Amino acid sequence: MENVLNGTTKRQHLDQTGEMELVVEMVGGEPYEYYPLGDYVVRAVGVCGGRPTFKYTRIDVDFILSQIAHGYTVEYLVNAYSESKLTKEAITEAMMLAINAFRTHYQIPLPIVEIA
Repeated sequence: MENVLNGTTKRQHLDQTGEMELVVEMVGGEPYEYYPLGDYVVRAVGVCGGRPTFKYTRIDVDFILSQIAHGYTVEYLVNAYSESKLTKEAITEAMMLAINAFRTHYQIPLPIVEIA
């Protein structure tokens, strides 16, 4: 399955049945299991109830997008969560995934939106 993000094509990891493939990495000597939704957004096993988070964090994507909807800037959030290494690129990817989910859910052809 392909996602278009900022004009580049990203491939999701799919197994032979077309389901998302579980990725296992060793992080800090512990296994980190996740289903990639993008390069920065994942559904990690046992993290935040399986809701989408930013890779290697416990930061809920929904929370960050809600903060943006309430007027916080991407720059503010990157600085506020700098210890967790949250990046502008990760937040941009989350916004694009949300836009693509909206398009898919409502089956409305919308123009490609570039987020600066």
